[in-house]
Amino acid sequence: MSRYRRYLYLGLLCLLGGCTLPRLVVLQDTLTPEEHLNLGVAYEEQGEFAAAIQEYKLAAKELPRAYLYLGNVAFRQQEWSQAERYYQKAIDQDPDLAEAYNNLAWLYYTRGEKLEEAEHLARKALLLDPGKAEIYTDTLEKIQALSSAGEKRRRGMGTR
Repeated sequence: MSRYRRYLYLGLLCLLGGCTLPRLVVLQDTLTPEEHLNLGVAYEEQGEFAAAIQEYKLAAKELPRAYLYLGNVAFRQQEWSQAERYYQKAIDQDPDLAEAYNNLAWLYYTRGEKLEEAEHLARKALLLDPGKAEIYTDTLEKIQALSSAGEKRRRGMGTR
């Protein structure tokens, strides 16, 4: 076969193949869920919330704890209903995740709503993880103080 014919065939193959270069296609995620979670934390610490959310969502496919982190980002961005949904999802998928109970309780305290539920959630966190009693007791005491102040206001208004 002549050199001319080889180049002709090679040229035809390029035309038929669209002259594209081979592409690398990753069929499997190379990071573990824990690595996605850690990467999300790094992004969150740098204020790159969109990237953090993306990493947390990838981790959440296998780690219910990632919903806690998603809730924390939503909380920081004052997306209250989204934070509530993520904390609740963390609780639903991992009923032993004390931090999710505490953070949902803190969300209700911050919003000044559902204080009875918030108190119940803080107590549940204390039961699940006594090792963090100082944190969870602080949450519980603040909720109780706010509830008590609200109750005093209601009683005071009724006597006037």
